[in-house]
Amino acid sequence: MEVLTGPPQAGVNVIDATAPENIIVVSEFSDVFPDSLPGMPPERYIEFSIELVPGTAPIYKKMYRIAAVELFEVKKQIDELLEKGFIRKSTSPWASPVLLTEKKDGTLRMCVDYRGLNAVTVKNKYPLPRIEDLFDQLKGACVFSKIDLRSDIPKTAFISHYGLYEYTVMSFGLTNAPAFFMYIMNNVFMEYLDKFIVIFIDDILIYSKTKEEHEEHLRLVLQKLREHKVYAKFSKCDFWIAGVKFLGHVISNGGIAVDQSKVSEVQNWKIPEDVKGIRSFLGLAGYYRRFIEGFFQNC
Repeated sequence: MEVLTGPPQAGVNVIDATAPENIIVVSEFSDVFPDSLPGMPPERYIEFSIELVPGTAPIYKKMYRIAAVELFEVKKQIDELLEKGFIRKSTSPWASPVLLTEKKDGTLRMCVDYRGLNAVTVKNKYPLPRIEDLFDQLKGACVFSKIDLRSDIPKTAFISHYGLYEYTVMSFGLTNAPAFFMYIMNNVFMEYLDKFIVIFIDDILIYSKTKEEHEEHLRLVLQKLREHKVYAKFSKCDFWIAGVKFLGHVISNGGIAVDQSKVSEVQNWKIPEDVKGIRSFLGLAGYYRRFIEGFFQNC
């Protein structure tokens, strides 16, 4: 796909996208965009499991200190997870600590620090797609829809100020979660891959050359989500747009460019003070190397 020197316009909606019922095709599938997950996900044809390095003993981490004003939020989110059946009380010899991170909208998300568990987990070798290969499929596309999926598959034990719990559904904090979820999504959409849909973990991009094609493609994708009880978060989706932000890039029928927010992130990066910092910067900058003249000579 053509690389642009200037960014194409993204998020150009051709219809009112304030609610599912206002959007062509999407209005037929409002059940795919619930305000909250309706309950436990169905059993899949394959279960997520954690294979440990031989000889590994249980890892039990102590709780992190959490500010008193944030404990209320932790308790609230634990209660919500219990009510939905996504977690249960545990007597596991394993424990990973929880912490709160701030989301883009300013609200707090409770996360589990699985670094100890991940370090002793045998890595799943299922391949994630190459970004360049995904973008090559988009040549000639003029209409896009992007669907952001809600995560919904198996997790593990964590410790908080309110006790020890274990998950009955999966977290992306687990090292093999992305590969497992990618495997599930590829199987769900196998017949449409390389035709009008690209998938990267929980992001789905539907692309078409005409509005007529897009109506058909969008309906087929939403029907698959309904059949497999996979749900999306409407507020994070875009439909019927001429330019779309996807995996840190902006894509349109004119080509592909870097998302300008990522350009600012590179420009404002703090000068690295150690090897780890240098690697982090090179990882981010290298992701956009096709746009940087002389990248390999300079880095």
